[in-house]
Order: sequence, then C-alpha cells, then structure tokens
Amino acid sequence: MFIPKKYGQSKIDKCPFCQKMATAMNSQSVPVCNSHKEHVLDGLKCACGSSLEMLQGRYGVFFSCVKCGNVGLKRALELNPVKPRISANNENNFSKTRQPEGRKEITVRSDDPRYFD
Repeated sequence: MFIPKKYGQSKIDKCPFCQKMATAMNSQSVPVCNSHKEHVLDGLKCACGSSLEMLQGRYGVFFSCVKCGNVGLKRALELNPVKPRISANNENNFSKTRQPEGRKEITVRSDDPRYFD
C-alpha cells in the first residue's frame, strides 16, 4: 500500500532527552528542544564497548567507532541511556532554582462584566 508523504513530515527530529520535537541545536549541533538547549551528550559507548566520537555530516550528527565504523544518532541513542548533563560553562546559571512569582489563576466566564471590557 502506497502512502504519499505530506509536506513537512519527511524529517522530524526528536530531542534525545525527552522525545519532544526538536526545534533548536545545542552546542554540539545535536537537535534538541528548547528546554534542553544547554545539555550535552557525553560518554556514549558503541555496542562493541569502545567510545563513540561525535561528527557533523551532511545529514546531521552521527558517531564514529574505531572498530565498527559509522553509527547513526538513532542507533547510538538506542545503545546508551541518555541522561541530561549541563555543559560546564552553564553550571552556575542553573544552580539556583526559580520560584514562580505569585501567579494567580483567573477564571473568566461569559457573564463576567470584565469579559466585555
């Protein structure tokens, strides 16, 4: 059965940390979502046990293994559990947790006089 491709659905990158749609690039040129922009992928291992070297190519990020050759991003992420790690230069910025600034939920109904102002 032939199902034609629709415009914009041929390549959709996913964030390796949370599996949401990737809309930004981190410092390693890996497509990630906006909330994981500062996180980096480090310490990825191949199926043979050797470390993977990250490379940038024509079709995006891929990895190179000394023994196995080139390994795609999807395959490398299948072999390794991904834990977000903040890059070294941004560690000080995220050490402080932000608290919401007294936000208040307001319910607006159609019979509310402020609704029509």
